[in-house]
Amino acid sequence: MKILVTGGAGFIGSHVVDLLINEGHQVVVADILSTGKRENLNDQAVFYQIDITSLEMETIFQQEKITHVIHQAAQIDVQKSLKDPMFDARNNILGTINLLELCRKYNVDKLIYPSSAAVYGTPLYLPVDEEHPAKAMSPYGISKHTPEHYLRMYKKLYDLDYTIFRYANVYGPRQDPRGEGGVISIFVDRLLDGKRPVIYGDGEQTRDFIHVTDIARANVRALSAGNNRTYNISSNTKNSINRLVEIINEILGTDYQPVYKGERQGDIRDSFLANSLAIKELEWKPDFDLYSGMVNTLAYYARWKGREEVAAAIEEGCV
Repeated sequence: MKILVTGGAGFIGSHVVDLLINEGHQVVVADILSTGKRENLNDQAVFYQIDITSLEMETIFQQEKITHVIHQAAQIDVQKSLKDPMFDARNNILGTINLLELCRKYNVDKLIYPSSAAVYGTPLYLPVDEEHPAKAMSPYGISKHTPEHYLRMYKKLYDLDYTIFRYANVYGPRQDPRGEGGVISIFVDRLLDGKRPVIYGDGEQTRDFIHVTDIARANVRALSAGNNRTYNISSNTKNSINRLVEIINEILGTDYQPVYKGERQGDIRDSFLANSLAIKELEWKPDFDLYSGMVNTLAYYARWKGREEVAAAIEEGCV
């Protein structure tokens, strides 16, 4: 296999690249570095700084003889999608179509595509399984769902295999709290700096948090399993935002109380995803619960801030 990872310098993509290389695969990374970072790049991967919507993407397929694509590059900010839906659609829809056309032209075996829990919209029932109706509430949810239809069409017309993943809320090392960071990275950044976390709403809204290492493992499993199937990749557990703050305070030995602000447009009240199909068919399961995942994440960010003693204390449970 020779695997192209788009967005391979980003938060999730870089973890996928590291795992692939650790398992002995040849890896090519395509990343424009708009949100990805050079320091995330694995030096054993071939790197192209390139926009996935560009016609120049064809150079990679011509030169590298790609057999599989793991397509992690995306615009992922719900609020940005509301402010600039054209930018969101260009990246998430047209960028994916560009890749699909190149996969068709150069006889790629398979494309692994990360969709999102956002495609479901407001849940009609919990936990949300893969049969739940897709009723996205934001341009981001729509732009992540639309390529799913293209993938099924390219399989039918051109026999291009795929696996679709619908991620829950991903967190872990390398998520940028000052860029398109998720709630966990933003909270961790503030709390490690001695600042109170800001919660939009009452904090009782719930989310399904899944560690980035578990996400990477699912992507690597899909290279040889789950052909032409759609899977939720999740912890199958709901935690409130208030509970998240409690866990961080517990690990850090602090007692920072949140600042509450008004709810944000496009946010869903409650969501967690069933993962039994992925467990059964991919022979995958999450290794991290939220507490152990937060220990790992907090230690990483403490080191990122140059606080090695704090990181070591977190890992030893001695903060």
